[in-house]
Amino acid sequence: MIYPNNYEHKIGFHEIRALLRDRCLSTLGQQEVNEMQFSSDTEEVNELLTQVHEFRQLMDAVNNFPLQYFFDVREAITRIRLVGTHFEEQEVFDLRRSLETINGIVKYLSPQRQSDDEEECTTPYPALSRLAKDTPTFPAMIRRIDSIIDKFGHIKDGATMTLAGIRHELQKTEGSISRTLYTILHAAQRDGLIDKDAAPTVRDGRLMIPVSPSVKRRINGIVHDESATGKTVFIEPAEVVEANNRIRELEAEERREVVRILTVFTEEVRPHAKEILDSYHFLARIDFIRAKAELAKVIKAIEPKVEDRPYVDWIRAEHPLLALSLAKQEKKVVPLDISLLRSVDNGKDISYEGGRLLIISGPNAGGKSVCLKTVGLLQYMLQCGISIPVGERSTCGLFKNIMIDIGDEQSIEDDLSTYSSHLMNMKQMIKQCDEHTLLLIDEFGGGTEPTIGGAIAEAVLKQFWQKKTFGVITTHYQNLKHFADEHEGVINGAMLYDRHEMQALFQLSIGQPGSSFAIEIARKTGLPEEVIRDASDIVGREYIQSDKYLQDIVRDKRYWEGKRQTIHQHEKSLEGRIARYENSIEEIEMERKAILRRAKEQAEELLSQANKKIENAIREIREQQAEKEATRRIREEMEQFKQEVDQIDSVANNEKIERKMQQIQERKKRKEEKRMKAKAEKSLVAQSPASTTMKDADEPKPAFAVGDTVRIKGLQSTGTIDRIEGKMATIVFGSMRTKMRMDRLEPAQEAKSTQQKSDDRNTQIAGAYANLSSSTRTAIDTRKLNFRQDLDVRGMRGDEAIQAVTYFIDDAILVGMSRVRILHGTGTGILRQLIRQYLATVPNVAHFRDEHVQFGGAGITVVDIE
Repeated sequence: MIYPNNYEHKIGFHEIRALLRDRCLSTLGQQEVNEMQFSSDTEEVNELLTQVHEFRQLMDAVNNFPLQYFFDVREAITRIRLVGTHFEEQEVFDLRRSLETINGIVKYLSPQRQSDDEEECTTPYPALSRLAKDTPTFPAMIRRIDSIIDKFGHIKDGATMTLAGIRHELQKTEGSISRTLYTILHAAQRDGLIDKDAAPTVRDGRLMIPVSPSVKRRINGIVHDESATGKTVFIEPAEVVEANNRIRELEAEERREVVRILTVFTEEVRPHAKEILDSYHFLARIDFIRAKAELAKVIKAIEPKVEDRPYVDWIRAEHPLLALSLAKQEKKVVPLDISLLRSVDNGKDISYEGGRLLIISGPNAGGKSVCLKTVGLLQYMLQCGISIPVGERSTCGLFKNIMIDIGDEQSIEDDLSTYSSHLMNMKQMIKQCDEHTLLLIDEFGGGTEPTIGGAIAEAVLKQFWQKKTFGVITTHYQNLKHFADEHEGVINGAMLYDRHEMQALFQLSIGQPGSSFAIEIARKTGLPEEVIRDASDIVGREYIQSDKYLQDIVRDKRYWEGKRQTIHQHEKSLEGRIARYENSIEEIEMERKAILRRAKEQAEELLSQANKKIENAIREIREQQAEKEATRRIREEMEQFKQEVDQIDSVANNEKIERKMQQIQERKKRKEEKRMKAKAEKSLVAQSPASTTMKDADEPKPAFAVGDTVRIKGLQSTGTIDRIEGKMATIVFGSMRTKMRMDRLEPAQEAKSTQQKSDDRNTQIAGAYANLSSSTRTAIDTRKLNFRQDLDVRGMRGDEAIQAVTYFIDDAILVGMSRVRILHGTGTGILRQLIRQYLATVPNVAHFRDEHVQFGGAGITVVDIE
């Protein structure tokens, strides 16, 4: 309930409506502004505020939101419901453009699926999306309009064949008339009957020639009109009269055909009139929301969360109309902090403190009425779904009833005096108020004899207190200030006044009553000092002193409030610095981790490069006939080096890194000493002729002996025979063992003596890679890099597949691959059989089998190489 009926005018809300109407794009939104009503439904108010908040976000984030065409054609839609009526061309054009806008807005606000995997559609603007939900759109109707209306809003020539024929004939006839008129005109100009600059003109839809009245009879034709001065007459030559008549007929035919086209289109639209009106209601809501968002930006307002209970807890609240007025004067409004039964979160639960009734006292023109109007206007704006100018930390509640008593309501017609009108308002408030009501009363108890007026005001205030009503009341009466001190839930407030500068501060201080500063204001206005002394004597020195004490209390409170604000600001500044330091520490920590990560990545890259170089060196060592033991030792040392580097990467401190490197060097030195010692012991054992002759006696000496240096026929790589078994020999090429027939071998340069090998081994390892030719290096590196573990022979003939498998297995043996796969498919099984028969003849193939059924089964042969 809102009391009285002119509540909006009393608080200035009619000016807020005017500001909203000015920001609407069409009469659609303006009508919504006029129909805007006060609501006490929490869900509805929160939904309205959320719509405004989302629209403000949308306008800040998006530049192409469709807001081009807001045309109100609801009157035309309502009119065409009657059979026999039809649209006009401009109405159809406006309908097409506004339907396009509606279609674009609905499409933009509709939820969109972010990816194919998501089942639910999402939208960043859920409240606006709910508003757009189920709004009908008419893309087919837009296409139908495009077929009959051009981009300028006129019926197209090609809308029907009949219209095209009429306009073609009309154009042809007009061209004929124009040519005839110009012929007559030029002839008359040659005869001197018409001025040289004269031209045909149109009068009453007919082409005519302007001539002087003196020569009008010399031109055969009909005089239709004359100028206002009478110096020019307009003649329609006889030669074009029939043609002009034909043009009139064609224009009438054209109009009839256009009306017929519009009538047919109107009949198509008529069944959808209700749905179209619903769409325009949605367009009106969007226009209204946009206007509220624009106003919120102007008055610097926010959309607070509204709770479903009555209370007020506003920080830095401003009267929007006063702020706009002062801004024109380059001044700023003083914000107010005001609370009625504010909530306090103590960590476990929420409690409420403060009072329901706020009694504001203070000097005249000190801002009491402005404070009261600010509460009334902002609460009403909030419950109409309009953003309010308060601080971000403000919280809001809802009231079911708002009642106000402000201003002079005396009426001669109703036989009401000022005080009688106040009493009538008090009567209604006592009757209607409850714990969900907000009362706004200005100059409570004024307008009559102070003693009885104060007593009646206190009695009425007691009724409000008993009903637990909320209210903001301004007064000068001392008994009402004492009432607040004696009753729980009623608190005093004061509008501050600087008595040294003798000016109002327009600041509200809650907790202590204010002084009226009547003596100070009287002295400032220039009343004689004698009058002021007499007034002080009349009220008594004690009253004057108590008023001064009250002023001192207010002054001290203001001082300590300023101190508290300063401390609060320092605390916030300190919190900000701490937050910045914490952020800096986090950034430093993240940067440190990033540096370590990059260092580790670089180390891994260097290690990878080192491994490649080591592999290349090992391959070169093989070519230089290095012993198997030496190659294995090198690999072990390199692997150990890699592990040590990994350990180093985990150490962040430079001193730890250096200490770790020292440990690695010492460990490598100890291993080298152990290796040399073991090698010396092995040499001593090798010199003993214990069992070498027994084997020679038992077996016949082959063409090659164990320890001979040999090479594969056609290849340059050399190796040493490690063991002989019949016609098969095991040869060591560097760190790689291979078994092959002896007839594939040929003698190479004799191996060096064991002692010489031992002496040259370190030199070979160190310089093997450097001594190789560039072509050898390139060939080995290319084969290593290009080798793939899988060979696909599907689709090849048998001999082609065997040749490809032969090269593939040889390359696998050369690069030291332990397992490869051959893809031959299933088919008839012939290709699989041929490949496996060949693999059975290769000595280095230790085993071959089918791949696992999950990875290809019998269509793939897995080959293990020794």
